[in-house]
Amino acid sequence: MAQTAKYTLDAEFGCGLGGIFQCRNLWPRKSPLGATTNAVEKEHESGESKMQQRKPLQNPKSLIEQAPKLHDRSTEKTASVHPKPPSNHESEPPRPSDARRSSTSSSTGSSQELPNKRRQQRNSAGSADEHNKMLVIRSQSSQMGNISQVVTTTRSSMKNIGEEVSSNTPKCRNSILQSNSTMGNIVRRGNDEKRRSRKMNAEVLKEMGNEEYKQGRFEEALSLYDQAIAIDPSKVSYRSNKSAALTGLGRLMEAVFECREAVQIEPSYQRAHHRLAKLCLRLGEAERALYHYEQSGPQANSHDIAQAQALQAYILVCNEARKLKEWNILLKESAAAVSSYADSAPKIHALQAEALLRLHRHEEAYTTIMNAPNFDVNSCTKFFGPIGSSYLLMIRAQVYMSAGRFEDAVSAAQTAAKLDSSNEVAVVLRKARAVALARSSGNQLFKESKFSAASTAYSEGLEHDAYNSVLLCNRAASRSKLGQYEKAIEDCTIAINVRPSYSKARLRRADCNAKMERWEASIHDYEMLIRETPGDVEVGRALFDARIQLRKQQGEDIEDSKFGSNLVFVSTNERFRHYVTLPGMSVVLFCNRTKHNQGLQLMEQVCKRFPTVNFLKVEIEEHPYIAKLEGVTSVPAFKIYKNGSIVKEIPGHQTELLENSVRLYSS
Repeated sequence: MAQTAKYTLDAEFGCGLGGIFQCRNLWPRKSPLGATTNAVEKEHESGESKMQQRKPLQNPKSLIEQAPKLHDRSTEKTASVHPKPPSNHESEPPRPSDARRSSTSSSTGSSQELPNKRRQQRNSAGSADEHNKMLVIRSQSSQMGNISQVVTTTRSSMKNIGEEVSSNTPKCRNSILQSNSTMGNIVRRGNDEKRRSRKMNAEVLKEMGNEEYKQGRFEEALSLYDQAIAIDPSKVSYRSNKSAALTGLGRLMEAVFECREAVQIEPSYQRAHHRLAKLCLRLGEAERALYHYEQSGPQANSHDIAQAQALQAYILVCNEARKLKEWNILLKESAAAVSSYADSAPKIHALQAEALLRLHRHEEAYTTIMNAPNFDVNSCTKFFGPIGSSYLLMIRAQVYMSAGRFEDAVSAAQTAAKLDSSNEVAVVLRKARAVALARSSGNQLFKESKFSAASTAYSEGLEHDAYNSVLLCNRAASRSKLGQYEKAIEDCTIAINVRPSYSKARLRRADCNAKMERWEASIHDYEMLIRETPGDVEVGRALFDARIQLRKQQGEDIEDSKFGSNLVFVSTNERFRHYVTLPGMSVVLFCNRTKHNQGLQLMEQVCKRFPTVNFLKVEIEEHPYIAKLEGVTSVPAFKIYKNGSIVKEIPGHQTELLENSVRLYSS
């Protein structure tokens, strides 16, 4: 019985986590120990060093049943199965119940009488061993951490291999290790299956995107490609397809960067190189296009190479013409490059706009820049470099300045100066600031009726930009207020030459010519304005007055002319021919003298909405030859003339059709 009790305590110390959890419930009492032998001290040191390697594998109950078989084994062997406690958890103190159990076992073993002294020494050594092992356990408990989670896992594993625990402790440990390895393989297989499933889903998304792309639904295709990339970012075909969708949406710079990402991931991916080469060609980068065509292998054909080489030749000629300031050649070659290959090349569009500016064709330059692709500054800098991006901004600043967008011009020039500190960019920035300041100062003086000072302020701005149409027109207004009509006309003429559609300058010139009684010149400008704005009552009245004054100057009768309804009653064939051959549009009502009320009322309603259109009334009884010459077969009838030719014939009762036709042909 004493032997069984002693082994029970030894087994609890050497049984793995099961024994430890029972012992840790105790706060053991100190047992009276005699002199500790050297062997016991060595055994204590050996046990303390080996307990760090023990594993939570054994069951205390099973070890009690094995006591007769294992009694002669040393503590060193039992300690070898102790696990190494985890060091990343907080430690827990032993439980008091374990201390009571340990004390009972110890007292029972020491109270029994043994037949010989050797048995007593063994008990004494056992007591010392118990005490030493308890110290080891207590020292190890500070390193054990939160072992409850480990116990839960261990007990779960032991349920599956409970038979082996009682028969063979090493076999139990091997079984658990094998079980853990199997679990790891299952987890790895599960992760691999998930990855394969995600990749399969990405392929499905790509195929769906391809179908949307074929149908021309680029936005939908782009969304699907983005989802595929989110699943598998390293798949280059997804990025190449996304580049195609972006190209279909006209987002060329984004398409370029997506292709670049693809070739960085897989430099040998020829399809991405071929797509990138075509994008570079459209963006005007011939050398880059040639490089990527070379990398695309059989994807590129001889026609692709020839296009890139032709664009390269165009660009060389353009650069040389710009250096020599041969603006006509630059305009011709840049326009050819854009129309042939580089339809979305901002640098070539800028060369074309620069040539137009130097040729004083500001309106065309503005149209060119507005029709050119306008990529954001960061994208341009990333693709063309800071010098190339600065050049684009510099030309845009000059175009804005010529069109009167002074704040935009200053902003663009400032951004260009940040990218390129060259003297050319600095000159443009100074010019933009000076012109903007002159315009604002002159406008303020004009509002204060200081016309002479305002004229001077505008002149100072023109010293920096002699062909600025806005400054010229504003100075013409100041000179007109000062009675300097001839100088005002000169300023307006220069402004109109560089910007033919500048209506404010044309209106101002027409007014100055009218004040100088140059009626024909005035009528010419007013008629051009009427074509642009047929519903402008102010211009229509000015045109009517100018025509009346011209007729009066020529000695014609003006009594039958009225402006209120802009209705003219034709008295002679010459009068009829005069009106229908005037630039612009005329509406003629052919009617009977006695049955003209309905048609006349209809025409009066329409002419009130279009006061600048000439409306004529011809009575066929008075002028049968006019009706015959114009092919009138039924009355009432309306005929619309434009620049002397009949463009529309309308029955006299169709009011809505007449109004719609006048609106159409007067625009």
